[in-house]
Amino acid sequence: GYSSAASDVYKRQAYFVVKRSLDIVLSFLLLAVLSPIFIICALAIKLESSGSVIFRQERVGRGGEPFRVYKFRTMYKHTPNNVATNQFKNPGHYITKVGKILRVTSLDELPQLLNVLKGEMSLVGPRPLILAEEKIHSQRLKRGVYSLRPGVTGYAQVNGRDLVDEESKVNLDTEYLMHISFFLDLKILLKTVAVVFSRKDYQEGCVETVSYTHLRAHETEL
Repeated sequence: GYSSAASDVYKRQAYFVVKRSLDIVLSFLLLAVLSPIFIICALAIKLESSGSVIFRQERVGRGGEPFRVYKFRTMYKHTPNNVATNQFKNPGHYITKVGKILRVTSLDELPQLLNVLKGEMSLVGPRPLILAEEKIHSQRLKRGVYSLRPGVTGYAQVNGRDLVDEESKVNLDTEYLMHISFFLDLKILLKTVAVVFSRKDYQEGCVETVSYTHLRAHETEL
């Protein structure tokens, strides 16, 4: 009834406060603990190719407002900007050797801990879009996904990652929005570690995407 719905809304709002507090504490601790890895990555990037160690790009954030996301640079300076990697027909032409390792291991995402600490992102949430991804952007607006901070990892990233189509990603983002909780966030974080180490659903460049349902049905058949 009404009281149950009101209780659910209150719990969700209360968790948003807890979620932000956890983001601050965990991002600060991770930045401190992982600082040696930051230094190694920075040196490797600088030794291989010219350009900045940190790549900055405009992404869509909470409320649909743009912000600058931080990543380790994994591509050469001549790479077109504001183009999603899955749109490249020949990503190997742009990705450096060090960059390939960083992308496969997702170490290129580590600087986003700074975005989390600044309050622009969360550890878990829908992945931030580049401004050119208009179709999925409009769907997120309609479904209220932008009430959330974008995440370093998310529900779609552990349920198909690079292989599911845009509609499925929006559906997964919406499902996360409707069921957000501490235990769901914890599950996504733990599953992210497993996905990264197994390289499950990882692809670069233009690939044929399918619906999430189709992908999981195919896995069941296998």
